[in-house]
Amino acid sequence: MSDYQTAAQKPLLSVKDLQVEFLQGEQAFNAVNRISFDIRPGETLGLVGESGSGKSVSALSILKLLPDNARYQGEILFNGENLTHADSNKIRQIRGHQISMIFQEPMTALNPLHTIGKQIAEVLALHLGLNNGEARTRALELLKLVGIPQPTSKINAYPHELSGGQRQRVMIAMALACEPKLLIADEPTTALDVTVQRQILKLLAELQEKLGMAILFISHDLNLIRHVSDRICVMKDGCMVEQEATETLFTRPQHPYTIDLLNAEPGGAPESLPNPDKTLIECKNLKVWFPIKQGFFRKTVDHVKAVTNLSMSLQQGETLGIVGESGSGKTTLGMALMRLQSSEGEIYFMEKGLHGLSQKACQPFRREKQVVFQDPYGSLSPRMTIADIIAEGLDIHGVSSREEREQEVIRAMADVGLDSDFRHRYPHEFSGGQRQRIAIARALILKPKLIILDEPTSALDRTVQSQVIELLRNLQMKYNLSYIFISHDLAVVKAMSHRIMVMKEGQVVEQGDTGDIFHNPQQPYTRELLAAAFETQLADNSSNAYSRNA
Repeated sequence: MSDYQTAAQKPLLSVKDLQVEFLQGEQAFNAVNRISFDIRPGETLGLVGESGSGKSVSALSILKLLPDNARYQGEILFNGENLTHADSNKIRQIRGHQISMIFQEPMTALNPLHTIGKQIAEVLALHLGLNNGEARTRALELLKLVGIPQPTSKINAYPHELSGGQRQRVMIAMALACEPKLLIADEPTTALDVTVQRQILKLLAELQEKLGMAILFISHDLNLIRHVSDRICVMKDGCMVEQEATETLFTRPQHPYTIDLLNAEPGGAPESLPNPDKTLIECKNLKVWFPIKQGFFRKTVDHVKAVTNLSMSLQQGETLGIVGESGSGKTTLGMALMRLQSSEGEIYFMEKGLHGLSQKACQPFRREKQVVFQDPYGSLSPRMTIADIIAEGLDIHGVSSREEREQEVIRAMADVGLDSDFRHRYPHEFSGGQRQRIAIARALILKPKLIILDEPTSALDRTVQSQVIELLRNLQMKYNLSYIFISHDLAVVKAMSHRIMVMKEGQVVEQGDTGDIFHNPQQPYTRELLAAAFETQLADNSSNAYSRNA
């Protein structure tokens, strides 16, 4: 947190009675309802609330990044100038120069067709007028500043060639290129593992102190934001329900909604195994290496060793949690077990070897193995209705008539707690939590034995996370499902998993029962992961203590 003097400094940014509404035909949807807050130089203001509370809309309003159907009322004063009435030329001069923004998902915010060096240089050329050589030199300095390894080679890399943590660091480098007075960080660590998350937060604090900039830090995670903010504003349904100094808000929250957020940490544990000796899937000496090719003839000079000589097994009705840093091979392992990624080694499903089968021969087994992906919006086709999305597996495998198809969709929606009347709507009409329920229903409709859950809750609010975890546990009991649960959030993994496997650089570092891993980790890397996770969860102790004493 920054060390600032509130009384001695005038606000750098002052938002007064901001109201934002979106016009939809003749109707107007009110997204932000007359909110007010100030940010002073060097201060970090936290903005928290659930998905749809108006956090990001409020932030995007500052730089006028909302679509054309948005209408503003109120004042947004930056350095005394009202941005609400500024024309497009003035706003373009401020964006990326005096006010910069780090977006939540760097893969979609970065241009996939340009190298990261070119994208950073573009900011420098536009706002500072640097030539190509000067911009490249400055871009290298920025990559070193944000801790990108081997910056001289990475500067020529494309976004897809970097890990999630590295892409987020590139976004920070771009945002800080012109040394802005105000940095807007919109969920900058949501999709990152705990160790990278800690590094990013430490980096932002160091750069804030060095540059003396103010930060508007947006997050749905109160336990995280406690460690970075001087003051916190809590939003719900477009309104500001509470605004207070950080420690005051955590020790003496006033609004019931704030108290609910503080107590929303995932808890509980899965039920005991019904068939502890019945193996559903296992692999032996699994290996996934990606070749690195260079030169005109594309000669293989090295390999990215995503998974190396890995062996594991999963019992019927069991949940195996897989944790590790970004790039450790978690998702690659899951895709290899699904036979969606080519691999070497042996894979057995229901005692049948899959490793020697062609993709066509694997088709009958795909009914029994399903995947729920991290981004519920990106994994759902925007052109298909919810009914068609959920029934897609039935259509591919041809397992039901039209009448049965309709009934199966209704049943699957009921299983995940969705109103069947919604089945003719489209994904954009649903919240993040509802979209993830749709993705689970799609996986569930074929009645599989195994579901691979790849970061299924990372983009969700804590309150919604708890609901999804409870849903998954209930479905596991009802249908005797087995889960491979991939996540960087150790609190969620603990609530879901019977056993945990820790991965690093494509190899298993440690595995065992959940209680043993959390209370008696054997390996230094596991202890480092747990330390990083608990460092950002210390606030949970305070919130639970408040809840017990309230």
